[in-house]
Amino acid sequence: MTLIDAHAPGNAREQHRARVRQFTKDFLALRRKVNSAGLLRRRYGYYATTVGLLFVALAGLGVAFVAIGDSWWQLAVAAGLGVVLTQFAFVGHDAAHMQIFNDSRRNELASLGVANLVVGLSYGWWQHKHSAHHDHPNKVGADPDIDMKVLAFTEDQADHASPLVRAWYRRQGYLFFVLVCLEGLNLHFQSFKGLFSRRRERRLVEGALLVARVGGLIAVVFWFLSPAVAVAFLAVQMAVFGFYMGCSFAPNHKGMPIVPKDLSIDFFRRQVLMSRNIRGGRFTDFLFGGLNYQIEHHLFPNMPRASLRKVAPMIREYCRDKGVVYTEVSMRESYAALVAYLNRVGLGARDPFDCPLAGQLRMGM
Repeated sequence: MTLIDAHAPGNAREQHRARVRQFTKDFLALRRKVNSAGLLRRRYGYYATTVGLLFVALAGLGVAFVAIGDSWWQLAVAAGLGVVLTQFAFVGHDAAHMQIFNDSRRNELASLGVANLVVGLSYGWWQHKHSAHHDHPNKVGADPDIDMKVLAFTEDQADHASPLVRAWYRRQGYLFFVLVCLEGLNLHFQSFKGLFSRRRERRLVEGALLVARVGGLIAVVFWFLSPAVAVAFLAVQMAVFGFYMGCSFAPNHKGMPIVPKDLSIDFFRRQVLMSRNIRGGRFTDFLFGGLNYQIEHHLFPNMPRASLRKVAPMIREYCRDKGVVYTEVSMRESYAALVAYLNRVGLGARDPFDCPLAGQLRMGM
């Protein structure tokens, strides 16, 4: 395993660099093989069909909204809207990774339109955050996805919390599924907050699109529905959206090894060892928007979603040849691992003489 501590002796660091160079050469050869198989080719028909069907579903929900009128049955429409908006968010994610078009300009415009105007999330804020995650998945101090106050992902974070917060952390695994119902609100809040970050490009454009999307939905809902039904509609839509989003992204890395600040890992193992795939058929692919192939996505972030299923056997075989653990579990097992990990961290359960990463890797082998 190519892991190296920043304080290791010079000869150990040189051996590490030599192994990394060899592994880089091997991975570049694999990438050429993947490219020659056409798996990095754009899939315009696939995305045109996907986006078209999503707009049909969105239009259908709009027709149902008008037809039902001021009724509590609107909550079913709100739930459906939460699901459809999450599927649109998956498309925005793909565009931000340059999976849809060959040039960055068109991908950027597509992501702006889908993320800001349809979903109501800031493309610029999310791209900055998500890029940092891809660069250093599960690394302390580098991955923003494990830098949260509301959940503890390391024992040190749980140890240094106040007594009240530690009481929350002790139950955080079970409370996670309640908490993600609020993730929609958090994403909207962070999107608006991100507009005021320093050096934020396209601030006025993003702000205008976000105001039009968020303000427009609120205005339409309160115009057509009575106040009580309108509030319930927005609450259900946000809860379903947040729950679906949180449960789609969280199983991919949560409960996988946490990388200490001073530990260096080569690119391939950094992406594979910290990621988890979810087994399943075409419905699972649809349900997770391709994120169930998290390992393949991290290795080839610009690969179109439709090609991830095809490249997975190649990556699985490559990992087997290189002796790298390739984690793939069922949906139930992924959520069980998530809950167990969060509860274990929240309880402060650890071996003080064990390296956090090495210990977790042994558990996963």
